[in-house]
Amino acid sequence: MRFQDLASIEEKKNYLEARVEEYNCKDFIVKDPISIPHHFTSKEDREIAGFLSATLAWGNRTQIIRNANALIKLMDDAPFLFLKDAREKEFSKFLSFVHRTFNGEDCLFILQALRNLYRDDSGMEEAFAMGYRKDGSVKEAILSFREKMFTTIHLKRSEKHISNPGSGSAAKRINMFLRWMVRKDEQGVDFGIWKTIAASSLMCPLDLHSGRVARRLGLLNRKQDDWKAVEELTAVLRQFDALDPVRYDFALFGMGIHEKTA
Repeated sequence: MRFQDLASIEEKKNYLEARVEEYNCKDFIVKDPISIPHHFTSKEDREIAGFLSATLAWGNRTQIIRNANALIKLMDDAPFLFLKDAREKEFSKFLSFVHRTFNGEDCLFILQALRNLYRDDSGMEEAFAMGYRKDGSVKEAILSFREKMFTTIHLKRSEKHISNPGSGSAAKRINMFLRWMVRKDEQGVDFGIWKTIAASSLMCPLDLHSGRVARRLGLLNRKQDDWKAVEELTAVLRQFDALDPVRYDFALFGMGIHEKTA
């Protein structure tokens, strides 16, 4: 059945359900940046490796995974231990790291800011949770996290690597990271290791691929891939599953990447 043949909201839901079954599986992990945090078992290693991988997640996925693995290797394949114990001079090796427009100065800032979250506060989860507790929204959670990160000295240019939904950004990479950390499924893809944010509050990661599919399926009318579009799409997905709306991200992204006729 083609998208154009799907008339009712129920038909669209059933169509997506079938695609979720197809893409929400361990085979999905291998060629996705989520494979990086899957190398680890501790909460802190998974959230650090996950955030770094998500931060680099734009462009060619093979390049993303290669560079994310290289970054973790520079941390001696022990992200939390490195951030906790590394001396200042040990951070200098990251100045040569580059991924597209993400350069060594950006990398150094992100790592030092994460280190400060664990040293001076209660870690990464709490940095998001502080904002979330204000009104139960992921938007406030992201804004809270950004504010905490930017207390570390940084170049203005580095701020673009932590998206700002307050200025309209779709914040695709952070929403994807939050899906990894918050959402728990039986297929072993997303981790579900954060308990302070409800899966029902998550916002759908929106990019060129998922946006294209969502519009062709009639789930999204807004033309720009911005925060208003994220809100519009997620509101529709909550009609399908109020407790776990972003599980349909697997279907939208999977179809956008693999099904060229979608």
